[in-house]
Amino acid sequence: MQKRNWLSPCFVALACVTVGLLQPAWGQGFPLKNVSLVVPFPPGGGPDLVARVFAEKLAAKWGKPVVVENRPGAGALLGAQLVARSPADGHTVLLTTNTMVISPHVLAAGAGGGIDVHADLMPVIAPATTPMALLVGPALNVKDLPSALVLAKNQPGMPYGSAGNGSPMHFAGEMLKRAAGVDLLHVPYKGVTPSVMAALSGEVKFLFVGLGGALPHIKSGKLVPVAVTEKNRSPLLPEVPTASEQGLRGVEVNAWYGVFVPTGTPESVRTKINADINEVLKLSDVREKLAAAGLDVLGGSAQVLGDFMKADRQRYGSLAKELNIKAD
Repeated sequence: MQKRNWLSPCFVALACVTVGLLQPAWGQGFPLKNVSLVVPFPPGGGPDLVARVFAEKLAAKWGKPVVVENRPGAGALLGAQLVARSPADGHTVLLTTNTMVISPHVLAAGAGGGIDVHADLMPVIAPATTPMALLVGPALNVKDLPSALVLAKNQPGMPYGSAGNGSPMHFAGEMLKRAAGVDLLHVPYKGVTPSVMAALSGEVKFLFVGLGGALPHIKSGKLVPVAVTEKNRSPLLPEVPTASEQGLRGVEVNAWYGVFVPTGTPESVRTKINADINEVLKLSDVREKLAAAGLDVLGGSAQVLGDFMKADRQRYGSLAKELNIKAD
């Protein structure tokens, strides 16, 4: 009996050491099978484009297929829920935007299955950001924000489109309504691509959108940018002034992209995914594709994305209460 009691702590210590040694080895051998890259938006938008670029490059690097799955709905929470409830081994990864962090402040309790994105997901990397802008159709015959606001004041209830309830675009619209004292009708769509199509068809008159989903239409003249809804002008549209520069303060929103894995995923796996995506972001063809789509390459540590999440949770939570923003 004494011998067994003496050996027992040794076995426990050996087991702990073994687990500690296995975890980094697992990260070095990752992936062990196909990887699912879940995008909680429809095909065709900025997140979908980034995911498909990553899928191609990571599959070549990992020697395993990386399959993009589009799972739109509930302010990006349906796709987030799918990933959060998957095995925490790094083989199911989420690529989303900050809509996922913002929408819980707007949607009904329990949306997306009641997921807590801050507790159920772990940040890996913020690969890119995208400038936000207010666009109009050329039929409105306006070139700047003051002219657009004159139209809005003369036509109460003018519809504006967003990528969905609780999206940064939704908040931009409500901030504009307050700052300019205009009556606009929010029309939410299931992602950037449907909202852009609605603006192209004239279904909505104003469109708040990240340039990642609209830059080709701006270049072709089918949509006209009248203001950048961020603190500074965008290098992609250097001639377009910010809302603040045009006399309208308090209309500033940000949009970032983030990669997440289920909580509990080993640190070694998270570190490998972060390092490999950072390497992909250094490739000249990748940077060119993202720039052409209106995205600014970011990358860096997981802490950068974690800080983004915390800041948005506080800022947009306060704004949702202050502006009484609700789902339409």
